[in-house]
Amino acid sequence: MNALNTLLTVFPLWVNPMTEPIDTLNLYEITPVTVSAAIKHNGIFTDEAMSVSTFRNDQLESLRIDEPKALSLTVPNFIQADYGSKMTSSMYIRGIGARMEQPAIGLYLDNIPILNKNSYDQDLYDIGQIYVLRGPQGTLYGRNTIGGVIDIHTLSPLYYQGTRLRAGYGNGNSSEFTVSTYQKPTEDLGLSFSWNHRYSDGFFTNEYNGNSADRILSESGRIRVVYRLNPSWTLENTLLSGYIKQKGFAYGLYDDQTGTVSPIDHNDPCTYERFNLTDVITFRHQRAGWDFSSTTSYQYTDDEMVMDQDFRPVSIFTLRQAQKEHAATQEFVLRTDTDAPWQWTTGVFGFYKHNRMEAPVTFKRDGIDQLILANANAGIASGMPGMNASLLIQENSFPIESHFKLPVWGASVYHQSAYRMDRWKFTAGIRADYEHTAIDFTNNATIHYRFNPTMPDYKKLPVVLSGENKKSFFEVMPRLSAAYHINSGILYGSVSRGYKSGGYNTQIFSDILQNQMMIDLFADLGMELEGLGKMPYEPSEAISYSPEYSWNYEAGAHLSFLEGRLSLDAALFYIDLRDQQLTTFPPGQTTGRMMANAGHSRSYGAELTAGYRRGRFHLNGAYGYTNAKFMDYVFAGEDGPVDCAGLYIPYIPQHTVSAMGQYCQPLPGWFDDLTFDVSWQGTGRIHWNETNTARQPFYGQLNGSLALNRKDFSVRLWGKNLTETDFNTFYFRSLRHSFVQRGKPLQFGISVQVKL
Repeated sequence: MNALNTLLTVFPLWVNPMTEPIDTLNLYEITPVTVSAAIKHNGIFTDEAMSVSTFRNDQLESLRIDEPKALSLTVPNFIQADYGSKMTSSMYIRGIGARMEQPAIGLYLDNIPILNKNSYDQDLYDIGQIYVLRGPQGTLYGRNTIGGVIDIHTLSPLYYQGTRLRAGYGNGNSSEFTVSTYQKPTEDLGLSFSWNHRYSDGFFTNEYNGNSADRILSESGRIRVVYRLNPSWTLENTLLSGYIKQKGFAYGLYDDQTGTVSPIDHNDPCTYERFNLTDVITFRHQRAGWDFSSTTSYQYTDDEMVMDQDFRPVSIFTLRQAQKEHAATQEFVLRTDTDAPWQWTTGVFGFYKHNRMEAPVTFKRDGIDQLILANANAGIASGMPGMNASLLIQENSFPIESHFKLPVWGASVYHQSAYRMDRWKFTAGIRADYEHTAIDFTNNATIHYRFNPTMPDYKKLPVVLSGENKKSFFEVMPRLSAAYHINSGILYGSVSRGYKSGGYNTQIFSDILQNQMMIDLFADLGMELEGLGKMPYEPSEAISYSPEYSWNYEAGAHLSFLEGRLSLDAALFYIDLRDQQLTTFPPGQTTGRMMANAGHSRSYGAELTAGYRRGRFHLNGAYGYTNAKFMDYVFAGEDGPVDCAGLYIPYIPQHTVSAMGQYCQPLPGWFDDLTFDVSWQGTGRIHWNETNTARQPFYGQLNGSLALNRKDFSVRLWGKNLTETDFNTFYFRSLRHSFVQRGKPLQFGISVQVKL
């Protein structure tokens, strides 16, 4: 109710603001910060047949958008829930998304794609602009952009100079510090250095030991050199690095009947640690009429996740997943840069990445007793009535070792042309994309077992599972659109094909090996009992998943009224999805999860964004509606198959709402002005499972800040979730128990920024 009252307070200001006359606009002007230009677009989308949200440097700072997930809800129909760890990059948009493996949204940083989704959730600082392109973007951006693209551009020392210092402190013993300098020693040479530090004790406690359940430390840096070789050629080199160490996966038991969330209470560590290194070299040739660029990147990711997979104070099983990935990309882009009726873009893209992963699952005593021996001995008692026999395992714990090599490479060529004819603009594009992926796996485990009373001593049972698999995909991604110019803007329609690549389920191998162990054990005993010593599913089908495809149909408008003070963007969309990728758990008391494909899904909805500026007022609003349902999908539930046709796709918010207002009051004296920012964001309903039996109702959060500004200095008081709304950000089932992660409580702090 508090959130509703806040919305009702802000909304009248939006539709009927009481403002100063327009000639007072010069008292507070938001000046965009110039960045190095994007390679595939010019940053002006009011003439394009697509849905885009744009954020400038000043907006990012006032809204405290300091990581990609902070864009959630501010962008219509987009959510990246804050749960798990920085490894978790589950993005959903317009009914498309997945909890694991391939992302549905591409992330571009200074014109290069981030290939490892584990690196998506990173700190953002010294950002010039962010563009969020909604709908399939495969024609220009390629793989895994079936839902859209987040295109981030940092400040360039060739266009922006100065030294920036920023420091802040907040509750949860949270601190931040950023220092950066942008220098231009000569007219053709720009140099910059940036370093960013963040720390927080967190907001949740593990009741088992009284320690923080979400403490985090992150350090990151960026060095950039931009050199204009001559009036046409520019060379740019950017070196980025980042380090994260955190406690994560702050999940508590959830009672599905009462909605009660138990305290976080797990006895084994839950941590995540990551190191990233990225180097980008860009050659760009710009001359009258056209623009050529060559972008080369090397990306290295070294991370480790440790997880108590039962999330309770019992010793069932734990997971350690460590990866070392090397990746390289190369892209050539040639496009026209004129006002001629015909404009086009042509490109060639290639990539290679090689990931070495080890993911041992360690069974502990409670897990051995409850997951292995309890089922086995119950089957023995049922199959051999009257015989006092039982199976024993000597180890108190044993690891199921899993080692993987995961090479992936691909290449593509694309072209897009746009032609203006009177009030019309027609655009057509196509991309041919080839990808080859493989897996080389070695899994093993060893136990010592005894069958009582016939075996006096324990016997060693080694189990090995190894092999390799390869698959290739060739896809064609077309896009067609038409835009019609009217006096107040454009009306447009488009159709495009989306594609998300397939791959391999590394997290199912521990479960496969566990089942293989039981098969070998009962074969060693010469026993055949119903339900025991048999694989509950086909391993060859479980280890891989297929690509996901979509057709996106969209109609919309970009409009401007009142001499540009009021802007409106609207869109209607319908998406037909085939083989949608979903995270599932195999039947029974399983220890693994996997990506599976739903046969047929569909999603439709609407989006509306509005911006109004008059005098010292600046107001924005955004609304998104998504109705995403299964058309053909049978879910392997805990108690048997469930026909999910007609049910909502999980983790997709039906509504996203945001309202933001800013007012700037000039001040006499040393400070130039006092700026008030207030925003309200809401989302829901969110169905948490395929059967739609668990859900998060609609909820909203109020945020705000108060800033004293001078040309080169500002101090800001800020707060998030000021209404202390209680909500859940994530829900899942494991070992027939439900778990959730709760949303962060009230957060507040102060930040100071100096520009020299």
